[in-house]
Amino acid sequence: MRIIALRRTAAALVAAVLALTPAVPGEADQDPARGSAREVREVEVPGLREPVRLVVDRWGVPHLYARNTDDVFLAQGYNAARDRLFQLDLWRRRGLGLLSAAFGPRFAEKDRAARLLLYRGDMRREWAAYGPGTQRAVTAFVRGVNAYVDWVNAHPEALPPEFRRLGHRPDRWRPEDVVRIRSHGLVLNAYAEALRASAMCVGGRPAARALVRLEPEHEPRVPDGLDPCDVPADVLDTYLLGTTPVAFDGVTVRPAPSPASGGSNAWAVAPSRSATGRPILAGDPHRATPAPALRYVAHLSAPGLDVIGAGEPALPGISMGHNGRAAFALTVFGADQEDLQVYRLHPDDSGRYLYRGRWVPFTTVREELPVAGEAARQVTLTFSRHGPVLKVDETRKLAYGLRTAWSEPGTAPYLVGLDAMTAKSFAEFAAKARRWAAPPENLVYADTSGAIGWVPGALVPRRPRHDGLLPVPGDGRYEWAGFHDGAELPRVSDPESGFVASANEYNMPPGHPVRVGYEWEAAARRDRIADVLSGSARHTPAGMARLQRDQVDGYARRIVAVLRDIQAGDDPETAAALRHLRGYDGTASADSPGAALFEPWLSGHLAPAFLSELVSPAVAARVPRADVRQVIDALERPDRWFGAGGAEARDRLVRRTLRAAYLEVRGRLGDDPAAWRWGDLHHALFPHALGRHVGPFPRGGSASTVDASTYLRGAYRSLIGAPYRMVLDVGRWDESTFVSAPGQSGDPASPHYSDLAAAWRSGAQVPLLYSPAAVARNTESVITLVPAAAGRG
Repeated sequence: MRIIALRRTAAALVAAVLALTPAVPGEADQDPARGSAREVREVEVPGLREPVRLVVDRWGVPHLYARNTDDVFLAQGYNAARDRLFQLDLWRRRGLGLLSAAFGPRFAEKDRAARLLLYRGDMRREWAAYGPGTQRAVTAFVRGVNAYVDWVNAHPEALPPEFRRLGHRPDRWRPEDVVRIRSHGLVLNAYAEALRASAMCVGGRPAARALVRLEPEHEPRVPDGLDPCDVPADVLDTYLLGTTPVAFDGVTVRPAPSPASGGSNAWAVAPSRSATGRPILAGDPHRATPAPALRYVAHLSAPGLDVIGAGEPALPGISMGHNGRAAFALTVFGADQEDLQVYRLHPDDSGRYLYRGRWVPFTTVREELPVAGEAARQVTLTFSRHGPVLKVDETRKLAYGLRTAWSEPGTAPYLVGLDAMTAKSFAEFAAKARRWAAPPENLVYADTSGAIGWVPGALVPRRPRHDGLLPVPGDGRYEWAGFHDGAELPRVSDPESGFVASANEYNMPPGHPVRVGYEWEAAARRDRIADVLSGSARHTPAGMARLQRDQVDGYARRIVAVLRDIQAGDDPETAAALRHLRGYDGTASADSPGAALFEPWLSGHLAPAFLSELVSPAVAARVPRADVRQVIDALERPDRWFGAGGAEARDRLVRRTLRAAYLEVRGRLGDDPAAWRWGDLHHALFPHALGRHVGPFPRGGSASTVDASTYLRGAYRSLIGAPYRMVLDVGRWDESTFVSAPGQSGDPASPHYSDLAAAWRSGAQVPLLYSPAAVARNTESVITLVPAAAGRG
């Protein structure tokens, strides 16, 4: 591969940008004010059939103009590696169980865990389960990644700094790598099953009820043959080891702690509620906030394809954005796709388990695990008929396994989006969503005809004999009866309300025959979004961007209302705390004195104390975040939770925890509560694996606000939020906006590594440019990717 540096005039540059795109009448063909600063060069890339223009705009977004789709996906892979090589290499190593090959023996167990969770089924069925052309697109994408990997390995001086620091090189990919890795998506609900069993073992049904509100209202059924006390606390240690990211401390690699759950907001307003007379679609997925970002924004243009938006850096295509006709976004849908299985082992042979009255053997697979600095190791992986075996208890003669929908063909995370992104009508989009399997998603839609809609996409198991809320005996009594067809799930198009919205809340229609699951996020975010959307018929894209940053916490207002009837007693700190919170309006802004006390009280004192009243300390310690809905219910209906005289028990709990929170915040922020600020405690940080962090910044919001922040209890660092936000002006695409913090690039030396962090912090967004003319006016660099000459590259 050769890189050929060129110098051209601004006019020649713009001509290069537009060479593969249609002319736009009336637009200027150059921008003298910016032309002299632009970079232009050519790069030879093996595998291309024809040249591809890679135009990078001033915000770091690549616009790829190709003459065929094979080349555009190859160029997407090449560019993703060019911008995010260390992130991609780590994604692949973690997913395939190849960390030890680069980082040594301390990761042998993590690699073994990851290999248990790979797709191991028939690859022909796997590829056939996606949309037409998926295998071809993935293959082209991987060729592009490999083209850059080969070049950078031949030119080690160009390796990203992480490789030089850690002393390893990036590996080449295979197309199968992309689809075999299942452990990067958000899925439910094995962790909740194990936690519920532990709670019921010690505290019975009331303890289990405290963990999470079930919707629709439901009492968990203990499956026949299951003793909840047979489920140990460490049953999912291997599962968590195989699904959590990798963190670095200096050059020391260590497993990261289990992350909190994610969420998202997405909505679309119809022309009847829009000041523009066009639909508006908004989306802001809530995920971890690392540097570089989890999402990557790209524009792919070729005959028959012209899409722009955000996707996973390691996948071809995009999963949220638009195609010039239709716009789409997504949020997590609460489908239960996991079951823990408990197997009774043969008393004399732990290699066999009881199934349908017979002792049947586990399947064992032996694989070689390469380890840097020592000889390769042999690892043994054990599987039942349902899936991987996670733990064996020889003392009790029990084994524990996992059955998942995401081990079925066609469940590689987000990959069905490659097909869905080409839909041009809601009927076509909903039909393509039938294939969407994992992670389960709410898919929100709008198009230039004025149509809006919502459809969930998920592979939902049929459970004829259990509710999926507790582990089940793996002896054959609780088999799945296949899966629901995607066409059985509900959908909504062009509702009378004039909008559709999703924020991970329970949104199945009453009486719907498909029971997809019982564990959903609280409805606070969706309720606030609906209140704002239903309050006007003149919504604008700028207003939708403001709504994404809304920090009104309706749940905080309900809790503060309870405090009005609680007496402080003789303690001055409790009295001061009550006075302070009674004036809190529930807006969790960074400059709020009220939020500076309310949030530490709720997250660090009240909610944990509520759990400790009802579940054992060992179980409470494993709860990532108490369900605020149950806490509110206990405050508003204390007799239901604390028995006769419940109001007195509630008041004691409030006074005790509020005093502790007041003392904590006073110790951190000083003696004057009027000077306290939530943002002085609560902060956002975009952490890099090797310490090249972006931030910290003062941060507003809470777990219950539209601008959501799930933060580290006690330390108040935001762990989950919305690093990517987009607002699409449907039909006037160049008026659309986005922000993807901290920036597009994974290279800490690049200006695009952190250039979007300031916009994100201030609540601003930048243009999501689509038309060739708009891109040309905002071009930062042009790279012409040309086919490598025979014998070179």
